Amino acid sequence: PAPNLYPDFNTIRLSHLCLNVTNLTASKNFYCNTLGLQCTGESDSHIYLRAMEERGHHSVILQKSDAPGTVDVMGFKTFDENDLTNAERYFKALGHPTSWVERPYQGRTLLTCDNIGIPLEFYHKMDRLEPIHQKYALYRGVKPLRIDHFNCFSPDVDASVAFYSDIGFRVTEYTEDEESKKLWAAWMHRKGGVHDMAFTNGTGPRLHHVAFWVPTPLNIIDLLDLMATTGYVDHIERGPGRHGISNAFFLYVLDPDGHRIEIYCSDYQTVDPDLEPIKWDLKDPQRQTLWGAAAPKSWFEHGTPFTGVDTRKSNLKATPIIAP
Repeated sequence: PAPNLYPDFNTIRLSHLCLNVTNLTASKNFYCNTLGLQCTGESDSHIYLRAMEERGHHSVILQKSDAPGTVDVMGFKTFDENDLTNAERYFKALGHPTSWVERPYQGRTLLTCDNIGIPLEFYHKMDRLEPIHQKYALYRGVKPLRIDHFNCFSPDVDASVAFYSDIGFRVTEYTEDEESKKLWAAWMHRKGGVHDMAFTNGTGPRLHHVAFWVPTPLNIIDLLDLMATTGYVDHIERGPGRHGISNAFFLYVLDPDGHRIEIYCSDYQTVDPDLEPIKWDLKDPQRQTLWGAAAPKSWFEHGTPFTGVDTRKSNLKATPIIAP
């Protein structure tokens, strides 16, 4: 679908997500000492984290839960407070549930869901923290600079793309099944990168991964060495490599509860509103990895459910190239 350049409300970018975990101590060790995120708040039930360039209080919330390995919500920041009122009106008109919720360190926050049931929250104000991007003594692990994007399994990628297009997200790249002419995957943005939100065909809704931007590919090599020698070698799932789609250098790892994290750098700018999307064929081996290496089977099957949200299988039976 054509992008909606004047949506009912203005979403600036993705902001944060809340991951349910088994053991806060083990999760904090992984996210802070291995990945290198900074702890900005902590209680008996929650840990709040930010990356090195982020001024907002948090981009990741770790929540101790009886349902670990699930996701509570994904958050987005709006341009101003009026956009929250307009968003409530928009989602109510669609018949989606809406409620105003209290969130620590955030201002007025609207909780709702998208067309396939992914729980979303929108806010404008979050507590600001002092800049730390030049405090190089704090840099650890892979040296994450900022949260970059979400990727979710959708049972109907065409419907997901239509929904997010209507609220102002723009497609940068997409994979089409040549036989059915259905979308198998799509990459959509608000902030001028390749994506804030992406969709992959499969049983959904489930979170496929959350990604963090790092300075250089060498940071990814450093993380691999660190994980291989600190007990996390089995948590390395895919990579390192370079995607054909997005041109980004990547690595996929799993946290202690199986949430998939992508470490990501070197994609390109997409600010122009009339930028044409790039089309890829599902069977193109360079789509997944520019160097031709296929993704493992787990990459197409493993995902994190959303708390209390039922999933359904996709009707699109087309399959990508899968590593043996």
